[in-house]
Amino acid sequence: MTSPAKRWPSREGFTADVVSNILHHTVLSPWKIIPILALAHYTTKGRELLESRPHLLKALKALASIALINRLTTWLDNRSINNSVNDHYDWNREIVVLTGGSGGIGQRIAQLFGARGIKVAILDITPPTNPLPNSVRFYECNITSPPAIAEAAAKIRGSFGRPTILINNAGILTGKTILGTTEEITRRMFDVNTLAHYWLAQEFLPDMVSSNHGMIVTVASQAGYTVTPNMVDYSASKAAAIAFHEGLAAELVTRYQAPRVRTVLVTQGFTRTALIANLTPEDTFLNPLLYPETVAERVVEQVLSGRSGHVLVPGAAGSIAQRLRGYPLWFQHSLRCRLERLMRAE
Repeated sequence: MTSPAKRWPSREGFTADVVSNILHHTVLSPWKIIPILALAHYTTKGRELLESRPHLLKALKALASIALINRLTTWLDNRSINNSVNDHYDWNREIVVLTGGSGGIGQRIAQLFGARGIKVAILDITPPTNPLPNSVRFYECNITSPPAIAEAAAKIRGSFGRPTILINNAGILTGKTILGTTEEITRRMFDVNTLAHYWLAQEFLPDMVSSNHGMIVTVASQAGYTVTPNMVDYSASKAAAIAFHEGLAAELVTRYQAPRVRTVLVTQGFTRTALIANLTPEDTFLNPLLYPETVAERVVEQVLSGRSGHVLVPGAAGSIAQRLRGYPLWFQHSLRCRLERLMRAE
């Protein structure tokens, strides 16, 4: 699947996220709306305008309040998930371990890091189809096997050094119903999408904890928020990956005394990769079908920030999915039933 070049407003075209971004940087920006409110209050023309349009003042005050609350909430969120401590990343020395880096989103992530000369060790069962940047190396590894992970880790430490960033990106999807799947398929789904996160963390996290420096990136899915017919096992495995991320972030502070080890959660919508080749996901204004480059750029941007965070893309649809459990049961059930025809294997 070929991606168009990045363009305005986005690769995916004009979507709800584009509108949200425009609003966030204009009428919902405190740096823009508060000066306008001040001008309305303290200038002659401003007061004259308010006298002729009395409802305008209420609207400006409401927008200013929403903008300030949003920014304050974002600041508190970032401060909390980063444990109120800063850390420094030297990208000439950091070493990234990336699972599932031979194709799809992972391949784009590896290319973006490689273009910056950042060292990346790809763990996958098949080699990349495209040439790798000089700083990126491929290590054949079955990430569902702790002994295989340990063997690959020894090779990485011997050639690169001790990894400081782990990106759990590998994932599989079959698109089968609960009665239409098999024990082997379901176990494989959880082995790759969930349990591998534990085995990889057990291998690479101790070094990060000992130095109180590093980052674990959990690539889950918005399907982890919204259970979808025809892929219940996938949704469940991604919901478990989200729980892994949340629990890891808390354990790093409370059990391992490593508040500078960062945690990043990625919950992306359906993306134009081989993972969904047999499914029919929607491509709409609210919930666009993403290009892998879009997701990869957001992940790399977050990692390069050196801070914990949540990559939610598309944001509009993701915000709805993230809060689904708080909606009335009739809405939850009707949404899941609607998703069945979108996720039906061809």
